[in-house]
Amino acid sequence: MLDRIIRPIDSVQDWFGFIVAFLIWPMLFITVFEVFMRYAFNSPTTWGFEATTFCYGLHFILGLGYTYLYDGHVRVSVFVNLIRPSKRAIISLLCHLIIFIPVYIGLTFGATEYAISSIQDLEHSWTAWSPPIYPFKTLMALGFFMLLLQGVSATCKDIRTLARGEE
Repeated sequence: MLDRIIRPIDSVQDWFGFIVAFLIWPMLFITVFEVFMRYAFNSPTTWGFEATTFCYGLHFILGLGYTYLYDGHVRVSVFVNLIRPSKRAIISLLCHLIIFIPVYIGLTFGATEYAISSIQDLEHSWTAWSPPIYPFKTLMALGFFMLLLQGVSATCKDIRTLARGEE
């Protein structure tokens, strides 16, 4: 039963993370172009720094769920690794239910409201380049939602571990 929840979330997250990984390429090309223009022609662009900041921000925020899927977030697990999987699952389940899921529900809703407000105002950056930033705020909400989904998957995995009685 839980696998019917876990599998689709994990596979979508895996696919999404694979796609998001390609954001490194525009960031790389923009950075190289900016450095070339600055040092070869003494003519830096007005948009290069901001564009790389947007690419990096998207790469970071949209990759949160993928990183969580593959247990890539930094954590101190010295004590947790010393206990049995069933007790580890209980601790993880409690952390997910008490902290993780409520926090990311709040962040997802907050970011979504932030994005909707930005879309309604057709918000642009205050810099000289002045690109629209509502698409980026919308993608920020998506990133939090993807991390929330991965938290639901991790919670289901904890429940599955407890149901199986894994020691």
